[in-house]
Amino acid sequence: MAEVVLGYGGAEKKVMLAIDESEYSYYALTWVLDNLKESLNKSPLVIFMAQLPTKNAYTFAASLGSARMYCPVSATQEFNNSVKENQNKLTLALLEKAKEICASRGVNAETLTEVGDPQTAICNAVEKLNINLLILGERGLGKIKRAILGSVSNYCVQNAKCPVLVVKKP
Repeated sequence: MAEVVLGYGGAEKKVMLAIDESEYSYYALTWVLDNLKESLNKSPLVIFMAQLPTKNAYTFAASLGSARMYCPVSATQEFNNSVKENQNKLTLALLEKAKEICASRGVNAETLTEVGDPQTAICNAVEKLNINLLILGERGLGKIKRAILGSVSNYCVQNAKCPVLVVKKP
């Protein structure tokens, strides 16, 4: 197996792992910790998670006895704030879990989150932080779903300003 050296020449090389709530992300995290641990001891691992922006209009379903009209209802500001707060709590909990996994294996990790479309938020973070290697887990979508939904990993491979490693779950 080839050895990846990230800290050659005394210069610190930054590695970023982008995660979400999927099992593929946590597989990528364990793969990184198993295969790049020696290199990560020289520089911190940045664990990044993008938060999807919340919608301002939600559709509420009417009960069967009510009029059967489709009527999008604007959510109250209180409801929108509650959704944002819960989404932020979930994101921070997932990042903390990933950080604990790293700490249990002796790897120093920093966490970062931004609100935005995941593919552009990841590429923007790579550029802002001067990341030298971006690691992503492949979500395992089929060709049709990938064509309809788009692929974050494919977008990052094409647009990130650094090498990208996509970890596939066997």
